[in-house]
Amino acid sequence: MTDRPLTPMLDKITAPHDLRALSDAQLTQVAKDLRAETISAVSETGGHLGAGLGVVELTVALHAVFDTPKDKIIWDVSHQTYPHKILTGRRDRIRTLRQRGGLSGFTKRSESAYDPFGAAHSSTSISAALGFSTARDLGGSCDSGLGDAIAVIGDGAMTGGMAYEAMNHAGHLKKRLFVILNDNEMSIAPPVGALSSYLSQLYAGAPFQDLKEAAKGAVSFLPEPFREGARRAKDMLKGMAVGGTLFEALGFSYVGPIDGHDMNQLLPILRTVKDRATGPILIHIITKKGKGYAPAEAAIDRGHATARFDVLTGKQHKAPSNAPSYTRVFADALLKEAAADHRVCAVTAAMPDGTGLNLFAERYPSRCFDVGIAEQHGVTFAAALAAGGMKPFCAIYSTFLQRGYDQVVHDVALQNLPVRFAIDRAGLVGADGATHAGSFDIAYMANLPNMVVMAAADEAELTHMVATAAAYDDGPIAFRYPRGEGEGIDIPDRGQVLPIGKGRIVQSGKGVAILSFGTRLGEVIKAAESLAAKGITPTIADARFAKPLDRDMILGLASDHDVLITIEEGAVGGFGSHVMQLLTDAGALDTGVLKMRSMVLPDAYIDHGSPRDMYADAGLNAEHIEAKVLALLGITQLSASL
Repeated sequence: MTDRPLTPMLDKITAPHDLRALSDAQLTQVAKDLRAETISAVSETGGHLGAGLGVVELTVALHAVFDTPKDKIIWDVSHQTYPHKILTGRRDRIRTLRQRGGLSGFTKRSESAYDPFGAAHSSTSISAALGFSTARDLGGSCDSGLGDAIAVIGDGAMTGGMAYEAMNHAGHLKKRLFVILNDNEMSIAPPVGALSSYLSQLYAGAPFQDLKEAAKGAVSFLPEPFREGARRAKDMLKGMAVGGTLFEALGFSYVGPIDGHDMNQLLPILRTVKDRATGPILIHIITKKGKGYAPAEAAIDRGHATARFDVLTGKQHKAPSNAPSYTRVFADALLKEAAADHRVCAVTAAMPDGTGLNLFAERYPSRCFDVGIAEQHGVTFAAALAAGGMKPFCAIYSTFLQRGYDQVVHDVALQNLPVRFAIDRAGLVGADGATHAGSFDIAYMANLPNMVVMAAADEAELTHMVATAAAYDDGPIAFRYPRGEGEGIDIPDRGQVLPIGKGRIVQSGKGVAILSFGTRLGEVIKAAESLAAKGITPTIADARFAKPLDRDMILGLASDHDVLITIEEGAVGGFGSHVMQLLTDAGALDTGVLKMRSMVLPDAYIDHGSPRDMYADAGLNAEHIEAKVLALLGITQLSASL
């Protein structure tokens, strides 16, 4: 562990009210100390670094100017809130970030009164801020009171349509509301689309009535490269509302752009808008992601997410890899399918690196589409690609695909269009916690007519499923796979096309059958090895498909065994429920001989921790599978760990 930095001014801050007694010069020093403390803390825990470093000055300024927690700061996505947590009474726990029992990496209502609204998915902050403003005006209340509402949203999150739905509504209601557009031109991936181009062209001198003087001359204070951005801003798009910008057309007054790292600009402008605003206002600040830490500034992603690292060098402390990640296996397999078929194309929603599609984009740029943070659009776009004769692979994290579910139902499944859904981050994901867990996709995909749903048990199976999806043209098909490394097994050069709806027997046994769907298969095998020492040899099957089910295999297991256990990395209502429906309809449970149980994620959100700890909390590790078998056989000698 490196020595912790000296932070004399920050050491005086126990809560935001302490900031309000300081001079502007002292607040500037607090910001310097806060940046150093953030770097030091994340070097020990890992996590999202660059985004927080980009808003250090803004965080100090907001808490110094506004009366938090009565005034509500709503951070969009909220991965940038480590400095906010340090200032709001959680500094003593900041080195527990993203660890089991520690602070969340995102805002969390149960954690602090200064976190008025939980987040981790993007583009929600303006809707929430408008809700708080409306509740205030209607006489609502909460423990800390209801004052002003301030949404802090990045330029990447502004590519999400929900942000504009909220701005349109806010302009209509004309509520006093503050939206701070944090324009760092560096969301997780470079922002895409005409909207991002528009943001980069906004003119600093846009009229703002009473606040015009407050913003006057702000451009002259902008350092390079910010000043160049302001010069570009003079080339405003034509054809917008007369005398205004897009934001003014939506009913917002506009101030900016402002150097988000200059307290001499931030503080007076925030004070001015706080004193004078009567309706919705958008304040456009320009920041640099990773600001103040050279290794982050130099990184391609500006230090977006990092493992533990050495503060002096920025070198990350990553455990040696024994196998490729599932994401990389998917990416490599998709490249091979694309090489064999020019119709194979790929769609992602602002996560080209996270889904591995950055590799696809390098090889086949004309066939790879990053739609921005717009999952709804991405799914419908893929549906029309399929209707046009292409073979689109829509690669979206399970937790984010939830945002495009209506389009999955209405635009894909209902029309029986062959969109291939590559569902990354399936199951529990570790330090990002419940907000990013892929808990529900089995249930929400397998209940749709026409949909085929697969889950890979290992990296070889994933390769086969990519090939199967590429070959399947009869309707939509989905395959899920987890975050992290594979099992370390041999991967075929090219996947084989699997027969739709057919599983495989991995090990033959008697008495007990364990039917696995997904990567818990490795834990099932470990449990079987332990059971073998007790004279119990279960049959192990890999279902491969949750829909359509392998009817013959499942009914065969039910007729030949006394106990049948299904296991999956998903919530109730998924694979196990479909198996139970099959057994019930077939009368396989009528005799009362077969004991059938499902092992699923519990009906609860599981907090962040290591994946193994989270699966321990869920009761889905090898020792839990062994204990379930022994209990169903009436054997009371349970695993020592339980």
